Amino acid sequence: MLEEIKKSLEASPIVKKGDYNYFVNPISDGIPAMDPKMLRELTLSIYKHADLNVDKIVAVESMGIHLATALSLATDIPFVIVRKREYGLEGERKVKQKTGYGSSNLYINDIHPGERILLIDDVVSTGGTLMALLETLKELDIEIKTTVAVIEKGEGKHIVEEKTGMKVLSLVTLDVIDGKVVIQKTIED
Repeated sequence: MLEEIKKSLEASPIVKKGDYNYFVNPISDGIPAMDPKMLRELTLSIYKHADLNVDKIVAVESMGIHLATALSLATDIPFVIVRKREYGLEGERKVKQKTGYGSSNLYINDIHPGERILLIDDVVSTGGTLMALLETLKELDIEIKTTVAVIEKGEGKHIVEEKTGMKVLSLVTLDVIDGKVVIQKTIED
């Protein structure tokens, strides 16, 4: 399983952003076009491996939106998006994130103390986004049942797990070697 995802990742072009090897893929960038078979494969894998006894699916803008949508349609669990824009709604919580290629603020709305969530993001590489979100969600007394990073690249997953004490479920672990994506393992291996 995960054959469509593996093929797509291995065909990803690499773009250098400073010292960071950034791979361009439908899962993480929305380009090239996402094959529906790949999105179904991804959703089925999450369905199979994640704790779905949750009140909400929470995704990070922007590349978590299609992942949360597909999972929500498959499970009938509502989803909410952590946004990059401030709305000023009552109870809104600002999260400062720093990644391997930039820093910015994220804004949490419509997640309430005691709710059980599945948190999903496209990629964990440095761990900056997930670390900031997990720490803030714990402060808000949110029960994080599963944290999913579809793609794991670099040491970010291990850093997040060590610093937060929370497991991160990744479907595909990869590296960029000699300008190409190399799949190291999948959750199915």
